[in-house]
Formats: sequence, C-alpha cells, structure tokens
Amino acid sequence: MTSRRGTAQPLTARELGRALLARQHLLARTGLGAAEVVAHLVGLQAQAAPEPPYLGLLSRIENFRPDDLTALLEERRAVRIALQRGTIHLVTAADCLALRPLFQPVLDRWLRTAYAERLPGLDLTGPVGAALAPLADRARALVEEQPRTFQQLGPLLAADLPVGEPAALAQAARCALPLVQVPPRGLWGRSGPAAHTTAEHWLGGPLDPGPSLDDLVLRYLAAFGPATAADVQKWSGLSRIGPVLTGLADRLVRLRDEAGRTLWDLPGAPRPDAAEPAPVRLLAPFDNLLLSHADRTRVLPEAHRTRVMTVNGIVLGTVLVDGTVAGTWRTEQGAVRVTPFEELPRTAFSGIAEEAERVLAFAGTPGGPLHIDPPG
Repeated sequence: MTSRRGTAQPLTARELGRALLARQHLLARTGLGAAEVVAHLVGLQAQAAPEPPYLGLLSRIENFRPDDLTALLEERRAVRIALQRGTIHLVTAADCLALRPLFQPVLDRWLRTAYAERLPGLDLTGPVGAALAPLADRARALVEEQPRTFQQLGPLLAADLPVGEPAALAQAARCALPLVQVPPRGLWGRSGPAAHTTAEHWLGGPLDPGPSLDDLVLRYLAAFGPATAADVQKWSGLSRIGPVLTGLADRLVRLRDEAGRTLWDLPGAPRPDAAEPAPVRLLAPFDNLLLSHADRTRVLPEAHRTRVMTVNGIVLGTVLVDGTVAGTWRTEQGAVRVTPFEELPRTAFSGIAEEAERVLAFAGTPGGPLHIDPPG
C-alpha cells in the first residue's frame, strides 16, 4: 500500500475513501483480536442487537468467530453502553470507563430535547446532573440490586419520585448513570431483554475522573481520518470540536478536500493512492463506516444515501464495490440477497460470492444460496 504523507494538492473523495478503508481494516483484513479492533474503532454501533457488531468485525478480522466477541461480553471485557451520539455502542471495558464522562453533554442535551415535557417535576433548564441527583441515587440502588429493564425501572422510580412518566424516568436514569446492558443481550445466537446495571458495578471500577477529549479526537482520526471538525462532531455528537483540533495543531497535519475544507490528520496515518485496490466487502447494518462523517460521500454517494438510511432511522447492510456503496444486502432463510443500485462490473460478482459465503459460514449455514436482484 502506498501512502501520501502530506500534499499541497486537495485530497479527492476517492483518496479520502481509501484512507478511511485502510484505517477501518477494509482494504485488507487484520489478524488483530476482537478487543484490539473494537478499541481501535472506538467502539462499534450496537443499537440493533446482536448482528451489527459481529458482522462489523467479520468484515474486518481474518478468521473471526462469534465466540471471539461473545467471550469479551460474557467476561466483562466489553460492554454495550450509550456513548457517541447518545446511541448504544459496544466498547471495551477500559473505554467504557474512560469515555462515558466525555459524552455526558450529549446525553444531557438528548434528555432535554426528547423528555423534558414528560418530566414536569424536574427542572432541566439548569445543570442536568443536579436536577437528576435524587433520581440517580435511587436508580443506582435499584439497578445494582439486580439488572433491570427500563420497563421495570420506570415504575419503581415513579413510586418513589412522582416527577414524571415512568418511561421518561427510566430514560432520565440512562442519562444520569452509566448504564450498561448485561448479557445475554447482544450475544450472537441468543436473546435477552435490555437489562441494565451501572458500569461501575458491572466492571468493578470507577469512571475516569479526568477523561481526555484530546485523546478521543486523536483516536477518531486514527480510525476515521482525515476529517473536518464537522466530521468529528457528527461522529461524536459533541459540539465545539474546532478549538480542540486547533489546540492539537502541533500534533497534526492540515490538509484540504476538493471543496476547500480543512482536513485534520495524524502525520503518520495511512493515506493510500486513489488507485489502491479496494476489495468487495459486505458491511454490517449500522456500520461505523457510514455513520462517522458529516460528508459521507467518500464512501457513500449522495444519490444512494436515502436507499441506505431509511426514514425510520434504519441503516441497511451495504455492499462496497471498488470502495463505495453499490447496493444493499441482507440474510433471509439461510441465503444472502444483494440488491445493487446500478449495473455491477463483472469483476464484482466473484467478490460478492466470496463475501456472501463468508457471512453464511459465520451464521452456520455454509453453502447457502446467493441471490442478486436486478439493479435499480
């Protein structure tokens, strides 16, 4: 792989795409373990359970097996918790404790926006933490007594704190406390309710008292760069990232894209040439690759965005051909069905077949059929 370490010329969308694919282990799969890849990616989107994180690692790790990730969750070396954008992510235990405090402003804003009217007894116009302190104490006692679903937790909170609707009180607890979802929720081939306890109780340690936003931004660039400040904000849900990047300027290189926007990057990070081959990949539903930039056109043509990201918030599994999204895919009754957006190049079909067989073998149905719909 060749790499552009710095350039006076603007980086094209194709070059940005190749850089992103390289850092995501999608140009070449890695031999790293699941924990190392989850850490490098700063977690995997895991709102839908359980397939997306497993399939996300399958597309990136050579010889990945379901038990590789299941063991991390069962042994409490990884957890599912609300972080970036206030959505559920699967992260390592260390990142859970280090990162959760950084995303508190995202959760505070989400609670004010979505639930303030359903919590009339709480003043959320000021500091949210102070307003939720009594609720947080009661909720902590309840979920540390035993893991509880929000359907269980809400009525229990309402009985002691009649300041809002039970469902809204449960969501307030999610904002006030670092609640992790305990297994069997999110395990491959198994099911269970989304039952919660605190990260401190589950992991046996405190949250990081001095988390570093600088480190978070540097890790984002390592996995998703080069990127604009708007890209970092889109991925994280945090605001005012521009000054953070400016403060890191002596540790970064400053580039630009074809629209003249400033891109920030790590000096030694891979930036392959546009001609670098990009193999076919089947990306998981809700894959990080599609959710981590304000401008997604480096891998997702704008003309196809609404066919991938539905009006009800679903992000479909996608097919990468030559580094860009060329269709969607899904499993159905032991088969893989691919729906191309346009006529596929003949060279793509063997790659799609190989990736489909990889998914089917992972799911325990090797040799299942592959259906490729007519383009359109």
